[in-house]
Amino acid sequence: MLIPKNNANLMRTKILIKLAQSYLEDKFAEADRIPLELRPKDGEVSRCCVYKDRAVLKYRCMAGLGHCPEEETDELTTLKEYGEQALERTHAPKNKLSVIDIACSACVKSQYVITNVCRGCFAQPCRLNCPKEAISIVNGRAHIDPDKCVNCGKCFEVCPYHSVVKIPVPCEEACPVGAITKDEKGKEHIDVEKCISCGRCLASCPFGAIVERSQMIDVMREVKETDKKVIAMLAPAISGQFPGSLQNLVGALKKFGFSDVIEVAVGADITTQKEAAEFIERMEEGKPFMTTSCCPAYFRAAQVHIPELKPYVSSTKTPMYYTAELVKQEHPDCISVFVGPCLAKRAEAEWDKNVDYVLTFEELGAMLVASGINVDECEEESFSKVSHVQGRQFPVTGGVAGAVASLVGDKVEIRTEKIDGLTKENIKLLKRYATKGGENNMLEVMCCEGGCVSGPGCIALSKKAARAVDAYAQSGEQLTPESKIG
Repeated sequence: MLIPKNNANLMRTKILIKLAQSYLEDKFAEADRIPLELRPKDGEVSRCCVYKDRAVLKYRCMAGLGHCPEEETDELTTLKEYGEQALERTHAPKNKLSVIDIACSACVKSQYVITNVCRGCFAQPCRLNCPKEAISIVNGRAHIDPDKCVNCGKCFEVCPYHSVVKIPVPCEEACPVGAITKDEKGKEHIDVEKCISCGRCLASCPFGAIVERSQMIDVMREVKETDKKVIAMLAPAISGQFPGSLQNLVGALKKFGFSDVIEVAVGADITTQKEAAEFIERMEEGKPFMTTSCCPAYFRAAQVHIPELKPYVSSTKTPMYYTAELVKQEHPDCISVFVGPCLAKRAEAEWDKNVDYVLTFEELGAMLVASGINVDECEEESFSKVSHVQGRQFPVTGGVAGAVASLVGDKVEIRTEKIDGLTKENIKLLKRYATKGGENNMLEVMCCEGGCVSGPGCIALSKKAARAVDAYAQSGEQLTPESKIG
């Protein structure tokens, strides 16, 4: 999932930094000034007026404080009060993506439109290839009858002048499982029963109307106000996300106040060993194929939207699960914080008793900026546990399948296939595998195209991050079935 730089994403980052600063400086005494600071009266306006901008910003701040804008109905509650409520929580806010009603632009229904580029050509492939005869020639140009059009896109595909354009509803277009739809007023709503927490809708909405409930303030409170050890578990996609080296980042987190920093690639090594053993066992039993299970958005999609695929999904747990298990075995009373690129990890953490909180790279960056900590200027410190090449390669497409294949060796035949991105088309492909099988017997499924380095919580461009991941992976030792982990 490529997330281009845009004002909606930049504003989310600014809000997180402002909230973190407000907590650190005065525990939200001045939090209600944040919308005014971000949208001053004589400044830029994004919507009809500065007052609507500020209202939307307040709702986005509420989400940054861990509240759900859809569920909060008292408009007189201040951000200061919401912040104080956040500090009183004893558990992480529940994972939920929601739509800010007043921020939603109620986009027109997705449709194809003929532009003035149309030349009214003699060939008329658009008209002749339309299965519903929805296109006619009016005043020398093609015209689409919206009552007949079924949005098949045939006209778009065949027009030699590219005069047909698709006007999408970005959030609906991005969602691979149809979890976001319009109500009778044209506003979007997310069906929590269908949602897989992939974050595609949040990343794609041009109006910044979709928000997630952050756990950033909860983590900051644990670090700054409790006596418990707070241990950060960094997903392997962290390589390349921040300036400086990973050792600089470890030093930065300890300077912020974390007691220890563990790399989740250690858990990925365990996942590799267990998944390789499971694959061998399944193939020896005559199973047609097996899919990976470490992507929580894909795992949820398989459970809810592709039930016929469930028997073929690996039962091996995720790298986060095994890392948190190691952490809690050594420090039973600690607070464990997973830091990664993924929103779906919050949903996974809700059933994993060993994971207390989940942060995105973006949220971690906001915390460091608010604290005045420059990563590349921090003293280098080492991870307390050392991972291997295979575990470090998990966040890029092909990394998981390659890791498993390296341990399977010649014990059984392994033919890998990379399902790079959980799109509508790839969901159809997975359904075909479940019912008819296919050529390959090991399917790696990543929700985000390019792998976890393209997750919605990332800071760096995915290609740059992928190169950093590969460089760090090659600096480690190869994992073998006999390797000691942890």
